[in-house]
Amino acid sequence: MNERLLRLYHRLPPALRSVAASWHGWRLRRWRYGSETDRLVEEALERERWSAERWRNWQQERLAYVLHRAATRVPYYRRMWEERRRRGDRSSWELLENWPILEKEEVRRQPEAFLAEDCDPRRMYEEHTSGTTGTPLRLWWSRQTVRAWYALFEARWRRWYGVSRRDRWAILGGQLVTPVSQRRPPFWVWNAALNQLYLSSYHLAPDLIPYYLEALEQYRVRYLYGYSSSLNALAQEALRRGWRASGLAVVVTNAEPLFEYQRRAIGEAFGCPVRETYGMAEIVAAAGECEHGRLHLWPEVGLVEVLDPDSDGVGELICTGLLNADMPLIRYRVGDRGALAQEDSECACGRRLPGLARIEGRYDDVVLTRDGRQVGRLDPVFKTDLPIREAMIIQEGLDRLRVRLVPGTGYDGKAAEAIRQRIRERLGPVEVILEPVEHIPRGPNGKFRAVISKIAQEAGSRIPHSI
Repeated sequence: MNERLLRLYHRLPPALRSVAASWHGWRLRRWRYGSETDRLVEEALERERWSAERWRNWQQERLAYVLHRAATRVPYYRRMWEERRRRGDRSSWELLENWPILEKEEVRRQPEAFLAEDCDPRRMYEEHTSGTTGTPLRLWWSRQTVRAWYALFEARWRRWYGVSRRDRWAILGGQLVTPVSQRRPPFWVWNAALNQLYLSSYHLAPDLIPYYLEALEQYRVRYLYGYSSSLNALAQEALRRGWRASGLAVVVTNAEPLFEYQRRAIGEAFGCPVRETYGMAEIVAAAGECEHGRLHLWPEVGLVEVLDPDSDGVGELICTGLLNADMPLIRYRVGDRGALAQEDSECACGRRLPGLARIEGRYDDVVLTRDGRQVGRLDPVFKTDLPIREAMIIQEGLDRLRVRLVPGTGYDGKAAEAIRQRIRERLGPVEVILEPVEHIPRGPNGKFRAVISKIAQEAGSRIPHSI
């Protein structure tokens, strides 16, 4: 949603905001689900029983198709291989190990070059995402890819957890569904097309959380989905007030690591299992947690390599997308570290899907606000086409944030003001200091956190007092 439409949307009365959300949800539903969805779901569930050898054969066959399509039909890769030939490099593009590691900056800099020439982006679903580093990306998916992706979601976490897309559910996400200055409920919109209660993650102040808890009951929510930090803030206040949920089947976390203290608090508050998921909008890897606590990879989505593993098998995750062959990302550096499970290790759930033994993804500090809110995941600030390469938010005080950013071509005062406005829409009237830099230093593992809150670190806000 562009800035002008967002301002118009926020001027609407709450009932009309829900109408607008439902209209958008209807559009998403038409992209995500069709007459083939139930068949795709059943096929995905059947594949969970495949042997490791069968999965290897399937992935290698699919990989061969993706590599051929990339090398011959995708401008970025075709130019790369032509240049290598001119330099006398005779290595074959048919072998994955001959492909260089792809950096996010390359995709950000020229996204259209990664789209196959026989695709029309006007007929595709366009996604904007900042990822976890504040680096904006544009991605395109065909209708076939979108429906295959959401069929896997339906199979691998809704079906696993005893719910479906037809159940009422709630999401704590990063969309500005209500103005951050609003201090009276509703802090949500009802998306009737997707049976979805979209809860603002920017209004989780202790005095406002009771309204959220009442809404979960009022809308008869069957399952809850969202950022681990936001769900934990909701759960902590629910426990403090002695509130207990009724009727929830599962809470599903996404986009942030799930710490054990968060799992305990969320599970106790909502009286149901808490399941972790892993994935990214680039659709190069995905995993879901089964009822026995194991993260199972979805092999149809991508091929996962672990680069330079340590003694525990933990290394940088390099992923090759298999699902989206129209915008293939090959040996893509996702920015997370993890370890694969032993191939011969069986899970008590009976599924034969490969496993992630460990995932050490990035995690962002929560930002504390003057009114007591804990705001996690500020990456939506950098979504859409802002002319920046990457950014880091540092909270120096309750009323002051510093944004270190690497400007891109076209960065100007208008773009700077857009960043300030988006942050204030989420956090309130805070001072925003923009600090253009040539490079943002990484940590020892080569990564950096998108948000660092110095006052949260001092207050120990990640760990509740009960620990």
